Amino acid sequence: MNSDHAQTTNHVLMVRPHHFAMGSPTHFDNAFQEAAPPELQYEIAEKAKGEFDHYVHLLREAGINVTVVEDDPSVVTPDSAFPNNWFSTHGDGLLVTYPMFWPQRRIERREAIFELIDQKFRVNRTLDLAHWESAGRFLEGTGSLVLDRKNRVAYCCYSERATKQAIQDWCAAMDYAPITFHAVDQRGTPIYHTNVMLAIGTEVAVACFDSVADPAEKSKLTESLALSGRRLMGISQDQMDQFGGNMLELRREAGPLWVMSSAAFNSLDPAQVELLGSPLLHVPLPTIEQYGGGSARCMISEIFLAPK
Repeated sequence: MNSDHAQTTNHVLMVRPHHFAMGSPTHFDNAFQEAAPPELQYEIAEKAKGEFDHYVHLLREAGINVTVVEDDPSVVTPDSAFPNNWFSTHGDGLLVTYPMFWPQRRIERREAIFELIDQKFRVNRTLDLAHWESAGRFLEGTGSLVLDRKNRVAYCCYSERATKQAIQDWCAAMDYAPITFHAVDQRGTPIYHTNVMLAIGTEVAVACFDSVADPAEKSKLTESLALSGRRLMGISQDQMDQFGGNMLELRREAGPLWVMSSAAFNSLDPAQVELLGSPLLHVPLPTIEQYGGGSARCMISEIFLAPK
């Protein structure tokens, strides 16, 4: 389960937010996110905690191991519910930390979280890429990168948060082949993170092909996903707006499990649900989606490290 080529895992890490969406600047380049009204920020933060707790409960009930980290109440980190953007783990014991575009998000890289991971899992080596920030190179973890771990292919749409040189350098260091493209929503706004329009499971790949306007880039993306042997499931721009692409396949003893928000699930038609094949778990995340601009997949950092 923790081999270097496993596509899915049964252990995840999630950060329980404390100052959710309070003064977050990230809505400026995230079209999925609304700025939280200051007069409602405490109410919004409490609702986000409730949605988070319900999500964790459902995951554990479904047989997924969840490590929950409490946010640091003394530090305002409004986007901390999305830890997959600043670190990733890999089955060979590697932990990678990433360069973040927004300075306010860089303080999410807390030493206490690294220590917790090191206490519970076997970290054989680390790759710290945070210093790329000073050179204007950004790459936000498995938000920017959607990985075909089995075939070592990294899919990434360019944005302010995923720059060309950073993608190339990451792939060279990690021995992955890059598949890069430009993607926009139906309003023509660049998509800030690849994982809102693309999800790769063991048997199925879900993509909003309509978001890739360039025919050559769309062909390259489609061909690469097809060559992986997966069934392809296209979603519409409307479905992507409902976070229909922001899903993640996990693994438990009972078999694979696709995880998504209720908004994403409700956007799918019966044929798409059937195509996914595996059981589906969906959870209502309206506050986190509206004021965080991320959804079910964004909240999960996959742990591929072996337990101690």
